Amino acid sequence: MSNHSPDNGTTTTSQPGGVQSVDRAISVLEILAQRGEAGVSEVAAEIDVHKSTAFRLLGALEARGLAEQTGERGKYRLGFGIVRLAGAVTGRIDVTQQGRAVCERLAEEIGETVNIAVMQEHYAINLYQVRGPSAITAQNWVGQLTPLHATSSGKALLAHLPAKERAALVAEAGLKRITPHTLTAKTKLEKDLAEARERGYSLTLEEMEIGLHAMAAPVRDRDGDVIAALSASGPSYRLTEERIEEIAPSLIKGADEISHRMGYLG
Repeated sequence: MSNHSPDNGTTTTSQPGGVQSVDRAISVLEILAQRGEAGVSEVAAEIDVHKSTAFRLLGALEARGLAEQTGERGKYRLGFGIVRLAGAVTGRIDVTQQGRAVCERLAEEIGETVNIAVMQEHYAINLYQVRGPSAITAQNWVGQLTPLHATSSGKALLAHLPAKERAALVAEAGLKRITPHTLTAKTKLEKDLAEARERGYSLTLEEMEIGLHAMAAPVRDRDGDVIAALSASGPSYRLTEERIEEIAPSLIKGADEISHRMGYLG
């Protein structure tokens, strides 16, 4: 962990005090996660600071419930406050875990690249991808933030938002033209999203990338809220509109299966 050190010539020396403290506090959390528990001296040595600094950092983390003292005097471990923070992303982690088998089966069955994406601010971010047997040169979309209005996953997520929330998101993100086929008018996008809700899946035809078609079905949580999108994408010459219609029932079924695994009973 010494690469976080303010004393070893790394970039941390030029950071403002607040940022440096955050960096050190995160380093402490990482140490506790790796070691299970650690004392003030161990923490101080690991991040190369004075014991008094390590004590203050541990005290601040303890005050927020992120660290706690163990029965053994002077030893610290991660606190349950971490669970509170992790709760904000566990749904996303779960949807990936619950969707893995479905993605693998679907990619094999339809022969195209299959992704699970969720919304992050005004983007769709891909969490998991499986390439179909035909998709040898497919791009890896995992971790990429993609525009909501120009991707099938983004459209599936947008389509099921309350109208007010959707309007605010679209206004914030803007409808940037990415290809000549991108929908850049709000009225056209709204019509497209209404059709997606009606047929059970969204689609993009060369709207994100020339030569790329994609389709996506919504994944719901136990309350019935759409929390993710299951998509299939491939080259337009192979994933034609006709082919999209053929495989739509399989994609919808796959999304429904993940939804049921997430506790949705509908």
